[in-house]
Amino acid sequence: MLRRTPRSGWPFLGQGQENVAEHSFRTAAMAFVLARLAGADPWRCCAMALFHDFHEARTADLNYVHQRYAETDERRALADALDGTGLEADLLGLFDEFEARESPEAKLAKDADQLDLAFNLKAELDRGCAFAREWLASALQRLRTDEARQAAEAMLRVDHNRWWYGRIDRRWWVDRDARYRETNRPEAGYGWWRAAGVAKALPARPRTSARTAPGAFRHPRRPGRRA
Repeated sequence: MLRRTPRSGWPFLGQGQENVAEHSFRTAAMAFVLARLAGADPWRCCAMALFHDFHEARTADLNYVHQRYAETDERRALADALDGTGLEADLLGLFDEFEARESPEAKLAKDADQLDLAFNLKAELDRGCAFAREWLASALQRLRTDEARQAAEAMLRVDHNRWWYGRIDRRWWVDRDARYRETNRPEAGYGWWRAAGVAKALPARPRTSARTAPGAFRHPRRPGRRA
């Protein structure tokens, strides 16, 4: 069910999409890493993050706008979902610890929850959604641990595509020659094509916004209106 439960905040931003299962998976991965960095229990932190939104299979995801007007009994929904599974004691205990925000694992798991949102917002910002900047600033202010803040600082310094596109010799994308699989070559990294004279042959990169980004809604042109 979580794979079919959307994270409901994205329509308010105007672009982006994600389901609760996707969010929970990356939050768990981030929690594991943060706990390792902090010297906390990575497996407990990971489990806490993995199941932190498990109740949303029954309550759905309520974003910050919804929460101004609606309330849900998350613990009851989780208890009903776990009834008869034999997991009640373990997962309800993790839920209570996560909500209390007292243990190091709970603090790190909550920060992982916010970091996942921040990473998604950074990607939308890189794609031209200016409104994502305000959401991102709020998400970063909610971080409470040094490890999460350091991860966020590193995130802000790079384009979200750099992990797969920015560390490979650019000639690999042209002909996939085995010689260009290596990283850390002098010509690797952003801007090598400028030095090679390729930039002169490329059209100017258009400026995008939430309205002009690919897939954004556009009003139909009125009859007789000039392009």
